[in-house]
Amino acid sequence: MSKSRMFAFALIAMLPLVAAPAAAENYPDRAITMIVPFPPGGPSDVVARIVADGMSKHLKQSIVIENVAGAGGTLGTARAAAATADGYTILGASMGSHVAAPSFYPNLRYDSTRDFEPIGLTAHAPAAIVARKDFPANNLREFIAYLRQHGDKVKQAHGGLGASSHMACLLFTAQLGLKPSLIAYRGTGPALNDLLGGHVDFFCDQIVSVAESVKGGNIKAYAISAAAPSPALPKVPPAKDAGAPHYLMSIWSAIYAPKATPKPIVAKLAAALDQALDDPSVRDRLVGLGGIVPGKEERGPAALDKLLKAELARWSPILKEAASATN
Repeated sequence: MSKSRMFAFALIAMLPLVAAPAAAENYPDRAITMIVPFPPGGPSDVVARIVADGMSKHLKQSIVIENVAGAGGTLGTARAAAATADGYTILGASMGSHVAAPSFYPNLRYDSTRDFEPIGLTAHAPAAIVARKDFPANNLREFIAYLRQHGDKVKQAHGGLGASSHMACLLFTAQLGLKPSLIAYRGTGPALNDLLGGHVDFFCDQIVSVAESVKGGNIKAYAISAAAPSPALPKVPPAKDAGAPHYLMSIWSAIYAPKATPKPIVAKLAAALDQALDDPSVRDRLVGLGGIVPGKEERGPAALDKLLKAELARWSPILKEAASATN
């Protein structure tokens, strides 16, 4: 082989090594798609849109939300896992997609700990226990007593097996030995709509998705899963003070990229998220809905990776027991 041909082959072999840093340096040079694995209107969707707006300002490119709903968030999450790892497809994830799904879906097409690059936590919030506005109970103790008396005649909505709204009520009912009739929907938005319409009796989900409906008097709120009242719903008591002393949890949302996304791109996305969370307009919108903006120590890829592992360890026994009961 001639020296010129050998030199040409060497240049071709080096192209991927040269192209990767160049692509990362110029990133992003077009719009980014953020897959939200739930329908529009739910808490994951609302938080994703607020944060995406803030990140877009710092990345100087738009982030377009694509809702890919179904199977408790696993369809959209699987699509994101299989996307090209170039930073132009990212995932607006949730506890449901990354913590609950491994327990409820044995043939899951992704591994939440291996198939993604963590970008960062976007927000977290306590859950609220809410009921249709004409539900007969006036407080949490009366509500619990009613569920004990009427059992599976009481209809509990949730946004799909393993969704955060399923997990929030699962912890509440399991701790108290309550057994309502479960009605599954293709996301929190449709479930909440049916609660507003009086077609189901109660629902549990993060404050972000229900605060406005509670404030408007369209549904009742009995308690939240926090240690103290929320500024978004200051009149709603913590469950621990209202009849469910062990009901404490926070529902979180986060951003991930497909596995093998170049580290410089992950770093740019994480930096843009950090800047967005410090933006007063983003913070005010999240806090106004009852969300909690992550502190500096909770942000970034390493903190999200640590959180996911801790949440899987905490929830797996509870979820696996519930999954076996549904089979």
